Amino acid sequence: MDGILPVWKPKGWTSHDCVMKVRKILHTKKVGHTGTLDPDVEGVLPLCIGRATKIVPFLTDTIKVYEAVVTLGMATDTEDSSGESVETKEVAEVFDEKEVKGVLQTFQGEIKQIPPMYSAVKIKGKKLYEYAREGKIVERPAREVYIHNIEMMGTINYEDGKASFPFRVVCSKGTYIRTLCVDIGKAIGYPAHMSFLERTRTGDIRKEDCYQIEDIEKLAEQEAYDQLLLPLERGLNHLDSWQVDKETSERIQHGQVLPAPAQSFERDIFQVKYQDKVLAIYQFHPEKQGKVKPVRVF
Repeated sequence: MDGILPVWKPKGWTSHDCVMKVRKILHTKKVGHTGTLDPDVEGVLPLCIGRATKIVPFLTDTIKVYEAVVTLGMATDTEDSSGESVETKEVAEVFDEKEVKGVLQTFQGEIKQIPPMYSAVKIKGKKLYEYAREGKIVERPAREVYIHNIEMMGTINYEDGKASFPFRVVCSKGTYIRTLCVDIGKAIGYPAHMSFLERTRTGDIRKEDCYQIEDIEKLAEQEAYDQLLLPLERGLNHLDSWQVDKETSERIQHGQVLPAPAQSFERDIFQVKYQDKVLAIYQFHPEKQGKVKPVRVF
């Protein structure tokens, strides 16, 4: 079994829970996930099976699409609704939705984020959430992430001195939507937290491609693996491709350094195909000008 299993991660499960469950269902240890989702969050979690585990870092390094709800009027220690309130400010005004949409647009492009204390980022060899559980707050360096698109969905809802609205964001890996919600609140002038989050896309894999855990169990019992698994290529659609001839394909299968292709690519890393089948991932050689070298050979 080689391919990508598009799982819809249920609420209450960690990403590792999904990996362990799928290992048991498919009777294989070669399972890797492509981007952690918090336990309270559901959404697209592609799992790479068999040879496809070789593309985990490349599928992880793709755009993600989320649908979230930001609630203004209360901030929490975890930046989401599972945490304890740390600041409140009653929302006693009705916002101009055009102005709120304008605020969202200020977050488009490259932005800096400070990772939340309740996250798995390591500082001095220790995860931030471990410090947080000890009641410690440590200094965290800001990280640059990229917001490709952000837009409001629906209207603003007012209830119990708070205001909330849904939005959709297309972003780079490493973006904390919880922190984005907090920063949106600050820009509007209120403490805020994320009250809902769902990941609807990772790279080229969308919500409609995904299977619930119980569906995976049923199809696995029927040995319908072809129905379950997406081809490895689906995880590499964001990379440019170089189509090669038979002679070159044989050299690639032996992992040889090759003369660089004449065509230009958007990135240094690209996929190599023979008759539309992915053979390897190559990159421009960092030391030998005019050459390319293998990164992964399938």
